[in-house]
Amino acid sequence: MNKFYTSIFFLFAIHCIGFAQNDTLVLNNRDVIVGDLKSMDRGVLTIEPSYSDSDFKITWEDIKTIKATQRYLITLSDGQRINGTFNTTDDGKIFIKNDEGEDRTVEQHEVVYINSVDDSFLSRLSANIDFGFSLTKANNQRQLNGSFRMAYLADKWSTELYYNTLFTTQDDVDDIQRNDAGVGFNYFLPKDWNLTGDLTLLSNTEQSLDLRTTAKIGLGNYVIHTNSLYWNLSAGVAYNNENYSSDGGNRNSMEGFFGTELNMYDIGDLNLFTSVILYPTIVPDESVESGRFRTDFRFDAKYDDIFIKDLYIRAGFTLNYDNRPAVEGTETDYIFTTGFGWEW
Repeated sequence: MNKFYTSIFFLFAIHCIGFAQNDTLVLNNRDVIVGDLKSMDRGVLTIEPSYSDSDFKITWEDIKTIKATQRYLITLSDGQRINGTFNTTDDGKIFIKNDEGEDRTVEQHEVVYINSVDDSFLSRLSANIDFGFSLTKANNQRQLNGSFRMAYLADKWSTELYYNTLFTTQDDVDDIQRNDAGVGFNYFLPKDWNLTGDLTLLSNTEQSLDLRTTAKIGLGNYVIHTNSLYWNLSAGVAYNNENYSSDGGNRNSMEGFFGTELNMYDIGDLNLFTSVILYPTIVPDESVESGRFRTDFRFDAKYDDIFIKDLYIRAGFTLNYDNRPAVEGTETDYIFTTGFGWEW
């Protein structure tokens, strides 16, 4: 009987020790937080304290020391991606023990992303959805817009799926409807280079465009990648197929593309994103005039955690330009949207 109780006590002790192996943060103000360190992205670390079911979000620069007990995927500002463990050293730097044997010590600001590699599929998944509605008495104008994005991040690649819609109706004017969707894929290379490929779809009654399908493949590089912003440049080739209503017919062409995107997120709870993609035609067919040039511009401003956690308000501006439109007088189309959303 004594052996039985001894065994029970031994198993209980192991269980307690396992739960005692928590991650520990010491902040610059000397506060100590013990819990489960989940991730760090865009300069904000997320930890679930042992005494709470709610996550705490802490600015990365407000952390003085870290003692982590789990294995993580760690991304550095030079583009290196490491699987391993990490802790703060005595001189305030971060020591990373690489699973592949090449340990490294870096400054804290050089760490730009952390995520537990033992997390489940859902923990690597992120998504957000938002809606907006406006009503104007003049002409009884009503506008509804919605947006949905979902992304998955693996050790060496990432993928994203998105869908945006806009519907406007008013008296004595034809309804306006705009839908765009896409799926993208990135494979991460050394030195912050990445192979990129995506498929985008666009329909727009304002431009008499039933459907534009664009497939792109290219190479990109993060010129700047820090805890306050990233700036990415990319270039490659694209195949474009367009179906128009009315007399627009169908058009096909091979295009080049040059893109840049800038994301600034170290502005409190404000996140600013800008993207510009240029599409010069390089191989036109009989349906496309030579010298055609298209541009897609996008700007988003998002303010996080309004009223409650993970609830945000967003304002967005999108512009499409085509110097050789299929329908005369529709070179430029733009939309401005606002809405509330939730992310997880």
